[in-house]
Amino acid sequence: MTDSLIRGRLLSFKRAPLAMTDTDSYLYEHDGALLVSGGRITATGDYAQVKAQATADVEEIDHRPHLILPGLIDTHVHFPQMQVIASYAGNLLEWLNTYTFPEECRFVESDHATRIATHFYDEFLRHGTTTAVAYCSVHKTSADAFFAEAMKRNMCMVGGKVMMDRNAPQGLLDTAEMGYDETRAVIAEWHGKGRNHVAITPRFAITSTPGQMKAAEALAQEFPDLFIQTHLSENHDEIKYTAELYPEATDYTDIYARYGLLGKKTLLGHAIHLSEREADALSEAGSIAVHCPTSNLFLGSGLFPLKALRRREKPVRVSVATDIGGGSSYSMLKTMDEAYKIQQLLGERLNPLESYYLMTRGNAEALGMEADIGTLDIGSMADLVILDAGSTPAMRLRMETVKTLPEELFLLQTMGDDRAVVETYVAGKAMKTGLGGDEMQTGAVEA
Repeated sequence: MTDSLIRGRLLSFKRAPLAMTDTDSYLYEHDGALLVSGGRITATGDYAQVKAQATADVEEIDHRPHLILPGLIDTHVHFPQMQVIASYAGNLLEWLNTYTFPEECRFVESDHATRIATHFYDEFLRHGTTTAVAYCSVHKTSADAFFAEAMKRNMCMVGGKVMMDRNAPQGLLDTAEMGYDETRAVIAEWHGKGRNHVAITPRFAITSTPGQMKAAEALAQEFPDLFIQTHLSENHDEIKYTAELYPEATDYTDIYARYGLLGKKTLLGHAIHLSEREADALSEAGSIAVHCPTSNLFLGSGLFPLKALRRREKPVRVSVATDIGGGSSYSMLKTMDEAYKIQQLLGERLNPLESYYLMTRGNAEALGMEADIGTLDIGSMADLVILDAGSTPAMRLRMETVKTLPEELFLLQTMGDDRAVVETYVAGKAMKTGLGGDEMQTGAVEA
């Protein structure tokens, strides 16, 4: 593989920024470069200094004046839900029963799962996302398609076969034993293959019996290095129903604690309506509350107290995510735009430096992967996104008055979409250029 020298304006975070003026929290090079060899960054910094370290035959790629950032990271998505985005429903449980569960039944068919996997990765790369944490369907075929496509593209992905043995259509149910056995099979076949990571994935307490929760606990004990992902406290009706199903539990969070599912590698989707006791429990366990702003707004689930959770005496670890397909955009830029608005409604401020930290290094730290992804540090995989703040006429006009880096970042976050993504690199290979069009055909619909 030929070494490459990728030139542009570099931005990479060293830690969480404390304020808009906290320039020590990040690296910014106005004329910077990355030297990439074997898929990893071997030098980073000022262009002239980095070029001096390159061989004469290095391939030079000039992205000036655009920004070069680590590839964006999405910590909660649903791979089988691409075709239920923008489905009209009043709330979470109506949306699941009316649209999502029937759609996920289709993933028993390997051809369908493989086709959607291709579109899934195309769409995330189009939007600059190089790593995601995904729920597959209950069918092992869906996990096989998800991980096989990740290997083809050499992407760092986390995913799991959903475990669910009640409160869903028959075509979406496994059993406690089947959920255990098939998850073990997915681990054996895919974990550690390429850049794949398997997650133990009980969908949520409503769709798992106590027997299946015990099976998930057994998996967590057998494979303590694996991620665990599930949902927590997204919607008031969901919380009430969960309490009825597990009357012995103190609260929703206590259910997962009772089955040994809370820990530093546990990702809890939504976690909007937490009591102080629950927040303390998450903090003590080191578990991650995953903020899914577009989904929370779309389904009317609530306003996630991101800033309040992070500044508690016992702070809760937080990551951010699109939650496709309850979420309404594949873009992490749009995700953080909505996160900003939610904090505004709560009387809080989320500055643009915080937003970009969260969707790069912050999410990498939540996954414990900051040595490999989420930064432009030497040794990191060259998973990159190139952003253009003048990608549309309206953005170019606004850029005429932009004076600072935070202003530019905020413009990208507020008005940017996949058009602002000039290129996406995975392990140093350009991936967005050459993505095919969509062969899906749209038929006429009745009024």
